[in-house]
Amino acid sequence: MTMRNIAIIAHVDHGKTTLIDELLKSSGMFRDNQKTEDRMMDSNDIERERGITILAKVTSLEHDGVRINIVDTPGHADFGGEVERILHMVDGVIVLVDAAEGPMPQTKFVVSKALKLGLRPIVAINKIDKPEQRADEVLDECFDLFANLDANEDQLDFPVLYGSAKNGWMSTDPEGPKDSLEPLFEMVIKHVPAPTVEEGEFRLLATTIQADNFLGRILTGRVIAGEVTPNMTVKALARDGSVVETGRISKVMAFRGLERTTIEKGVAGDIVSISGLQKATVADTICHPSIKDAVAAQPIDPPTLSMTFRINDSPLAGTEGDKVQSRVIRARLESEAEGNVALKVREADDADAFIVSGRGELLLSILIENMRREGFELGIGRPQVVMQEDENGKVLEPIEEVIIDVDDEYSGAVVKGMAERKGEMIDMRPSGGGRTRLIFYAPTRGLIGYQSELLSDTRGTAILNRIFHEYALHKGEIASRGTGVLLSNGDGEAVAYALWQLEDRGPMMVTPGTKVYTGMIVGEHTRGNDLEINVLKGKQLTNIRSSGKDDAVKLTTPMKLSLEEALSYIANDELVEVTPKSIRLRKILLDPNDRKRQSRAAKKSA
Repeated sequence: MTMRNIAIIAHVDHGKTTLIDELLKSSGMFRDNQKTEDRMMDSNDIERERGITILAKVTSLEHDGVRINIVDTPGHADFGGEVERILHMVDGVIVLVDAAEGPMPQTKFVVSKALKLGLRPIVAINKIDKPEQRADEVLDECFDLFANLDANEDQLDFPVLYGSAKNGWMSTDPEGPKDSLEPLFEMVIKHVPAPTVEEGEFRLLATTIQADNFLGRILTGRVIAGEVTPNMTVKALARDGSVVETGRISKVMAFRGLERTTIEKGVAGDIVSISGLQKATVADTICHPSIKDAVAAQPIDPPTLSMTFRINDSPLAGTEGDKVQSRVIRARLESEAEGNVALKVREADDADAFIVSGRGELLLSILIENMRREGFELGIGRPQVVMQEDENGKVLEPIEEVIIDVDDEYSGAVVKGMAERKGEMIDMRPSGGGRTRLIFYAPTRGLIGYQSELLSDTRGTAILNRIFHEYALHKGEIASRGTGVLLSNGDGEAVAYALWQLEDRGPMMVTPGTKVYTGMIVGEHTRGNDLEINVLKGKQLTNIRSSGKDDAVKLTTPMKLSLEEALSYIANDELVEVTPKSIRLRKILLDPNDRKRQSRAAKKSA
């Protein structure tokens, strides 16, 4: 059977997963009355809750006697490591672009990787049914983007489709016909080349890894040459050609629809999964014992952000989670780094802490969210930017390209906010519908915590997209959070009367009945310094009644921070305590006397 291997790449929320749903339905993979879910490819809970794709996944369908393997890719730049790996498995890409928004930062990032690998793109302009669609302009922007990324003549001569993935149609004309996805199938079969097959014995480059309770490690990749069968003896080679291990393959599996099914033989050109090896991992070459050279693997862009993961040592430790030991945390982080090549884990100076580096806040916060759902308790430090040095010893920091779409009236507030964070404006132009598009180059450390400030400044009308641009000279000091925090001075449960009396000190982060402890952050101070308060003090009761003494307690709604907001809110001397049930903020040093000693020592050293 002839084959085609394609990836669907696009910016977040431009419709990749929805398009794959419709392709599966129209290919006859399901009965007419079979129950199917929206976004079938988003298989884990967090993906479904947030409506985003985090892990690259493979599906397969048949059309007119051709098997089409399709890879769904993440749209967030933070998960770029996933995208870079899977591009090795395919021979063509469908670049999906929103008919109103046009090419966005992640589109640029993924397209540049695809063009470097020589993949031929098909441009599909999606959501053509939007009233604000501007398909002709978007097509011009796509061509300009390809030209700026040094596309060759074949790549610039890309075919174009228009359509609506949600409504299940694609066409070579914006006006239709609007009845099926047949034009997309035809374009893939005609435009995407069949997989290139090399001569020689079996070779496969592992591009993704999964753990299975019964099969152990499952490595997925495209068979570059030869054939693979169960019980076959193979060896795994690292990038430098050294032997990682020799073993026997227990199972060969392939994707058929949404299911991974066992097959008798994996042939060159097909995307398959194999099990049976104990040490081989992503970017290793699985091959016949006679092969000596590893398959070249694309280097992955370096991490730009790191966080400290430490054991939870608060007075409430172990009350809500069951995985609290450092050895359990270490094992979990190491297994995550094994499968996610964009993640790096190393031990900190403190024996009970680990420094985890990744592409961005979202990548690391998804890892934390997964861990807390598994029963872990953690203390997470403020995100720190990964610095580098040039040949002259000067400090370099990561700079990001930031694109902000905002209503015209708030563009001044955005420019002011970005200037305070050392952002340099590159472009400012109208984007239609009374909105302005602003493009900046800004240091990554200046953007930590900016999202909530941006939404506040623009009354929630701004959309921010960002992507790593380059390492550049350090931009100097950037002002941090302007307010102090309110700290509990005792252990117990917060009392409504105390919270009510303390409301003029600043907005609270706890509700009556919340368990608190000394050094825990219970609110935000209206001034720049930290203040210790007593949220445990109840109303003094007497047997004398008088006018004005029995005022009803009416509390203002407290600040509720999500995990991402909490991570960007804390200062360098604070932690986010994460448990399966709670997200708390606290000082690293809980004892006020220890904090004073540390402050004096810092002033002396300065």
